[in-house]
Amino acid sequence: MQIQATDKSILDWTGDILALGFYEGATELTGDLAQLDEKLAGTLQELIADEEFEGKTGTSAVTRISGPNNVRKLILIGLGKEDDIKAATYRTTAAAIARLATKDKTLGISLPLSSEVSDVAQAITEGIHLALHQDNRFKSEPEDKAPKLETIDIFGVSGQEAGINKGETIVSGVILARELVNAPANEVTPVTMAETAQQLATEYGLEIKILEQADCENFEQGMGAYLGVGQASDIPPKFIHLTYKPQGTAKRKLAIVGKSLTFDCGGLNLKVGGSGIETMKMDMGGGAATLGAAKAIAQLKPDVEVHFICAATENMISGKAMHPGDILKASNGKTIEVNNTDAEGRLTLADALVYAESLEVDAIVDLATLTGACIVALGNNIAGLWSTDETLGNEVKTAAETAGEKFWQLPLEDKYFEGLKSKIADMKNTGPRAGGSITAALFLKQFVKDTPWVHLDIAGPVWSDKPEGINNAGGTGFPVKTLVEWVIG
Repeated sequence: MQIQATDKSILDWTGDILALGFYEGATELTGDLAQLDEKLAGTLQELIADEEFEGKTGTSAVTRISGPNNVRKLILIGLGKEDDIKAATYRTTAAAIARLATKDKTLGISLPLSSEVSDVAQAITEGIHLALHQDNRFKSEPEDKAPKLETIDIFGVSGQEAGINKGETIVSGVILARELVNAPANEVTPVTMAETAQQLATEYGLEIKILEQADCENFEQGMGAYLGVGQASDIPPKFIHLTYKPQGTAKRKLAIVGKSLTFDCGGLNLKVGGSGIETMKMDMGGGAATLGAAKAIAQLKPDVEVHFICAATENMISGKAMHPGDILKASNGKTIEVNNTDAEGRLTLADALVYAESLEVDAIVDLATLTGACIVALGNNIAGLWSTDETLGNEVKTAAETAGEKFWQLPLEDKYFEGLKSKIADMKNTGPRAGGSITAALFLKQFVKDTPWVHLDIAGPVWSDKPEGINNAGGTGFPVKTLVEWVIG
């Protein structure tokens, strides 16, 4: 499928289906739209009237026509109020159009362009590709519902070809993350995650280091928290460290750390029926997004050095499993009383954060499907954000706004750490039920000493039960776009 900018008028365009966008309350036909309506013998105005189309967000109207230049179908799509237009508006609008046009080969998209949005072509490109992405890898006979679109022309964005290319590059990372999350735990294991990282390193010229168990035991005081989680699994842990370095001098040195539990049964605090154990293949969503961001950033080549870290393992049960009540020692020497083996992600992240800080980076962002409490607080569409540094937190929030991904900042309420204190160790791995996502963030804070740090709890948005916006059912690739926008600035 080829997406391209065109400087043609909608009156001269040749293709199967033409999509026209309208702001809410701005459906009066003027200029080229009025001339098109005249060519169509009033069909456009009639469609607006018959469907009572007002341009409201999420509304559309479709009709078949005998149009000029062999156009066979017309789509009207609403963008909502002009004052509310953002890049995300164009992204979701393009996704809606793409789903309505999957049976056609050529599509033209003409949307009103807001002077407040500079990256319209990029947003449209991302929306189209992500809406049309299908993951049928595990079906023996996939249904023949693949989109037939071959060419998509975007009107009015000549000169934004770089935005189209950037959008397609970012999409490649999002799709990698989606497919890693979608794959079952017998396909994506710590070993295959490491193999995927090696493939990225080979294809895109990244440096790679895979720390085996012995390497992790020898790092500083030993990665006892990370290794404790994985000790029941028959599959060895793989601590993945990918590095992108620019050709010239790097203006910043950053680290992205993704929780990478390829399967989480809860350990001896076993997840029981109704707990969602069958969905725990998605518990490596943070690591998937980390590798997806690595793929996109390696192609975009910003003048920033970036370290991508995934402490990959499984949380399983066996005679070797960590017990509730065990005490683990992280690589910075801090001791942890394990009062719940199902709060394992923070244990793996503890050692990963210590490792990231040892690289002497300027900032660290970790991302994790960490707590159900964050879903209770913010729902399925908004991720939580915590930060020790206001400037860094604002950078990530600005990047998220550009990317069209939603975060809400919650406090690092130090008083709540009282609930994590242990009588026999430095801390427990879980606190009281109240404020569970905040105490999880406070736990992680103990493993970042001086470096500006942001923690992202992505438990809700990493998965979608149904097609919505740019997402299809399954892994969403959240928040690859935010990470990329943050890195490239």
